[in-house]
Amino acid sequence: MAAAVGREESSDGKLWGICRIPFWNNGSTGGGKLTTNSVSSLKHHPHDLDGRQVGPAQQNSGERSVASTARSLLPRRRRLRLDPPNKLYFPYEPGKQVRSAIRIKNTSKSYVAFKFQTTAPKSCFMRPPGAILSPGESIITTVFKFVEHPENNEKPMLDQRNKLKFKITSLKVEGPMEYVPELFEEHKEQILVEQILKVVFLDVGRPNPQLEKLKHRLAEADAALEARKKPAENSGPRIVGEGLVIDEWKERRERHLARQQLEGAVDSV
Repeated sequence: MAAAVGREESSDGKLWGICRIPFWNNGSTGGGKLTTNSVSSLKHHPHDLDGRQVGPAQQNSGERSVASTARSLLPRRRRLRLDPPNKLYFPYEPGKQVRSAIRIKNTSKSYVAFKFQTTAPKSCFMRPPGAILSPGESIITTVFKFVEHPENNEKPMLDQRNKLKFKITSLKVEGPMEYVPELFEEHKEQILVEQILKVVFLDVGRPNPQLEKLKHRLAEADAALEARKKPAENSGPRIVGEGLVIDEWKERRERHLARQQLEGAVDSV
C-alpha cells in the first residue's frame, strides 16, 4: 500500500501546500505588491524600483522571473475526471467490510497513470490501486474499508468528524505500457495531485440518493470485473503449446494416418 497522505497536511489538517507570492520590498509600489503597472514601468523604463539603471540582462532576467511566477500561480490542468468528484461514500455497517466506488476518466490527450493513496492503509485497499488509461478511457475503481465498532462512550463514526482521506495522483506516460507503482517513484517531479477525497458514511437505514447511486456504481464495477475474467472468444485457429496450430487440415491428416495404420495392421494379419 502506498504511503499515507497525512504527512503532507499542515497542522490544521486542511492545507496540503502553500504557494507564496514573491514581493519587492519598496514603499513606492503600494505595500510591496507586484502590480501590472509596476511590470509595465520596468519594461518602458529600464530602472529598478530604487532608481538604479537596469541592464538588458537584468531586465530580461526580471521579466523571466515575473513570467515564471505567473505560471506558478495558474492552476494546473487536471488529467482525470472523477465521479463523484471530491468524496467517497461508504455504507455505515460496523463490524463489516464495506465498499465504495469511483469512476476515473482520462480527459487528456495522452496516456495517464493514476495511483491511490490513503491515510489508513491498514484498514483500506483499492482494486485496482492504479492503472494506465488511454485518452478518453474510463475505469471504475472499488475501494474496500473495514468499519470498526465504536468504542465505549464514543459516537458512531457516522456522526464523527471523519479523518479518513484518499488521494489520487496522476502521471503522464509515453504510451501503452504495464502499470507498476515504481513509475511514480521514478518521475516524482511530474506527478499531479488530482484530488483529495473525503470519506462520507451513509446510514443504510435511511433512503439516500447517494446510497442508491453507490449501489448502481458497485454493480457496474462487478460487471466490469466479470467481463475481464472471461476468456476472449476464439475467432481463429486454436493455438496450443509452442505455436502449434490445430486446423482442419491437420485433423484430417491425423485421421488419414490413423486409418492407414489400422489397414496395415489388418493386412499383416
